[in-house]
Amino acid sequence: MFLASLQRDLRLLLRQASEAWLVLVFFLLIASLFPLAMQPEPKTLLAIGPGVSWVSALLSVLLSMPRMFAADAQDGSLEQMLLQSEAWMSILLGKLVAHWLASGLPLSLVAPLIGLQYGLDLNAIAVLLAGLLLGTPILTLIGAIAAALNLSARGGGALLALLMLPLCIPVLVFGAGAVEAQAAGLGAEAHLSLLAAGLILAAILAPWACSTAIRIAMD
Repeated sequence: MFLASLQRDLRLLLRQASEAWLVLVFFLLIASLFPLAMQPEPKTLLAIGPGVSWVSALLSVLLSMPRMFAADAQDGSLEQMLLQSEAWMSILLGKLVAHWLASGLPLSLVAPLIGLQYGLDLNAIAVLLAGLLLGTPILTLIGAIAAALNLSARGGGALLALLMLPLCIPVLVFGAGAVEAQAAGLGAEAHLSLLAAGLILAAILAPWACSTAIRIAMD
């Protein structure tokens, strides 16, 4: 059921490829506008590059969150999935992985282009990529909880942001801190280890919390 859910959601996302491209273009535009609005001094760009990249990633993931469960809830598919109690968690995990593959993974893979734009060296770019590969799944899992809670609310975009942003602050701190530590010659292992620990914790707790929120919204 996990694979079936993953394939179903990926097919749906491919049919609406414009939404995935919108997230990617949004990320590139935000990250590229900062150098245009500031003096293009190498030291300044190097200092703000990691933080800008991570904030751009967060806003891009946030852009794709409201539609994660909304379409299935509107056509009744989500309720039918809930009725398959034994397979429900596998279905939910498939949806979460599909969403990350369509948004978080492409965003992470193009991040080195942003790193070059801000003058990061190859080691710092590698840390940025590794951090995003660890951090964007956490953002997706946190966003999934917020999107599930938002199913029963009206006018959800602002509420989704309020729910999601405070929980994402540690991810941004450790993600940007890893690149800054690497650029300063201190090593990024500690920051990446904390991101990995956060991913494990989120992977354990977030699906359960998301499932509970969806059940409450569907009742």
